[in-house]
Amino acid sequence: MQDVTTVTATPDAARPPSRLLLLAEPGRAFGELASFYALRPLLNGLPRGDGHGVLVLPGFMAGDTSTAPLRRLLSDLGYDAKGWNLGRNVRVDNARIEAMMGCVEEHYDRTGRPISIVGWSLGGVFARELAKMAPEKVRLVISLGSPITDDRRHTNATRLFEYLNGKEPEPMQDGNFRSLAEAPPVPTTSILTRSDGVVHWRGSVQCGDREDCENIEVVASHCGLGVNPVVAYAVADRLAQEEGAWKPFEAQGLARLFFPKRALH
Repeated sequence: MQDVTTVTATPDAARPPSRLLLLAEPGRAFGELASFYALRPLLNGLPRGDGHGVLVLPGFMAGDTSTAPLRRLLSDLGYDAKGWNLGRNVRVDNARIEAMMGCVEEHYDRTGRPISIVGWSLGGVFARELAKMAPEKVRLVISLGSPITDDRRHTNATRLFEYLNGKEPEPMQDGNFRSLAEAPPVPTTSILTRSDGVVHWRGSVQCGDREDCENIEVVASHCGLGVNPVVAYAVADRLAQEEGAWKPFEAQGLARLFFPKRALH
């Protein structure tokens, strides 16, 4: 079982990843993309889905193009996988939140049952908050390298984010998005990497003692999380669970070699 140990880090411990990791992001992500396509025939053998809807949200400054490889894989595995079709993930305002909720409601109404939401980086923050707003319409949440604490010092993107959205984006001014560390009331998985060059891995650790809130550590870059074959394995495993029959993640066979089991504190 992956570690779900409560984290007791103090605010002073919050810091972004090193500049060396940040500078290495493009090359590492390209390698992960190449390995994703090289192993694509094998990935088609991952657990099949039950056809339920999966909404995939992109990271900060990215759009649906970035999530296309993962969505195509999920579609091939039997899911009704969709992007958000809202352009680039730049502005965080009430109109954008309303539009994202519209995506959830449309996907839920069309498929006739709760959907899963997979969010990359900032998209994972949105995925968790959407699930809090409409838990009856969300089956499962998976975040990939998402800054799920209330301290922005964990990320190297803070200055750009605040330049574009201000220190208090519109939803926060209305009292929302102020308890990011609180997990939504649905099974929630945070996939994180200690070699993340954008979001410090400590900022992606879920805290608390709920069994259905887990952390899965992988070896990956931040910009490559959505196209990393090991991440695809974990995402497919989580989505393939029967609704209402959630169990903690446990890699099988040789796959265990690719999932470090270290205490996340």
